[in-house]
This record gives sequence, C-alpha cells and structure tokens, in this order.
Amino acid sequence: MNSLAQFQQQAAEGHTHIPVVREVLSDLDTPLSVYLKLADGPNTYLFESVEGGERFGRYSIIGLPARRVYAFHGHTLTVREDGQVVETREVADPFAEVEALRSAHSVPKLDGLPGFTGGLVGWFGFECIGYIEPRLAPPAGRDELGTPDILLLDSNELAVFDNLKGRLYLIVHADPRVEGAFDQAQARLDALTAKLRAPGAGYPAPLTSDVLDESDFISGFTREGFVDAVQRSKEYIRAGDIFQVVLSQRLSVPFKARPVDVYRALRALNPSPYMYFLDVGDLQVVGSSPEILVRLQ
Repeated sequence: MNSLAQFQQQAAEGHTHIPVVREVLSDLDTPLSVYLKLADGPNTYLFESVEGGERFGRYSIIGLPARRVYAFHGHTLTVREDGQVVETREVADPFAEVEALRSAHSVPKLDGLPGFTGGLVGWFGFECIGYIEPRLAPPAGRDELGTPDILLLDSNELAVFDNLKGRLYLIVHADPRVEGAFDQAQARLDALTAKLRAPGAGYPAPLTSDVLDESDFISGFTREGFVDAVQRSKEYIRAGDIFQVVLSQRLSVPFKARPVDVYRALRALNPSPYMYFLDVGDLQVVGSSPEILVRLQ
C-alpha cells in the first residue's frame, strides 16, 4: 500500500517509525490461523474480535515476535533484545520512563488501518498503584510470582485483520534514518507473505485430553482466610476507608497443554468482541471481555 514517495514524504515529516503495509488475500485465513503461522512463540500477541461490528471489535491484531522487551520490577528497568539483557537500571518514575519510550516513537496515521499499527504492547499490573501512592505499594518480599509490574513489547511487525471489510494487512516498521530501510521492509513483507502461503501440516492436536475437575484447583486463600477478608472489608467500608472491594484469589493447577490451546478453548466457549493472548515466553496472559475498560483516542 505504501509507495516509496509516500515513505519519503513521511520521513520528511520527522516520523521515526514508518509502517510499510501490504494487503494480502485472506479469504482462507482467520486471525488465529495467521497467528499460528506467523507468530506462535515468545514475545507475540493476538488481539482478536470473535464477535463485533463496525465500532466494537472491528480489527484483530497479531503481533509477530518483538525483538525488544521492557520489564519493570518495582523501580528496576530491564531491557532485553533478542532474548539477551542489554540494559538494567534503577528509575525514579516508571510511568515517566514509559512515556519517554512512547514519545520517542513518531508514527504517521495511515488511512484504512486502525489507530494502532505498532508500538508498545503489554500490561500494567495492579502493583503499579505503588508508583502513584507509595503507601499502597506491596510489602517487600511479597512478590510470590515474580512477574513484572509493567511489561511492554516493542511491536514493529504485525498482521491486522479488518473484520468489517474482510481484509488482511501485513505491517513492517521501517526506520527512515537507515539507508535502504524501505527496500528492507518490502523484502521482509515478501518473506512474511511466503510464510503465510506456505503449505503446512496444520496445527498439532492438543497435548492432553485430560478433563480438569474443580477439586484439582488449589486456591491461594483458605476458606477461613477468605471469610476473614470479607469481614475486614466490611469494617473498612463502615469506617469510610473504602466503598468497593474485589477479593480475588489465585487458583493453581498442574498444566500440560500449550497455552495457545487454552486460548483456543476460551475462544470456542466464550467468544467476545475483545479477546487477547499474550505470550512472553515464561508466562502467558489469556482473556476475553465484552467491553474495553478504558480507551484514549
């Protein structure tokens, strides 16, 4: 979709990341099948709309493997590139660091594509409240899982489905400051198109057919501990300290299937306008929602 002249014009406007886009035939593809062909590994994601419309869930976005990953544990920032740690440092304000990363990316708006055509993708954990209100920070030594408070993939290669128009776009970011960047992006699009069209044996069957029972799950709460937490929550409400509380519990169970198979099962059981699968190698996030909590445009 991009011409060299358009690329040069966008570079002249001062953009640091320019999406180079190609539309490909997609009548035999789904967002999930494209994810399995082009991504299906660490530092990838799938944002899918199984049910939607013109306003809600119009686009499904597949993030191909990101080379660069930013992880914040407390006030420690770790940067990995191609799986190797390239930087570790202490930061005073993680949110300011994230804003600096975002501001360093100047990307042109492209007609006919979603507002997001690449950039930072990941999560902000509940523990981030400690960056805003230190009194609410988790006590030292309470990080049982060791997951980052903030994790962001620098997503520069994507596949985007327009579910309304039935079109698929492959997107590769090019740095206009690099000589030959446009031609390199076109070559990468050639490779992705060939990979997408290559015949394959299909995705393997799930690793296990075991059926889990509710009794197999282990809760991080005892029954007595949960009842006590409910009583203390009532006391906080009466004292005026809080007006709403959600008592959550972590459930654990031995697991042998591939994480993407969990997403496939959720997709079949609970299709929704907003489904997501995020794979960062040592952990995965799977979910589905009927609505977006917050959107800023």
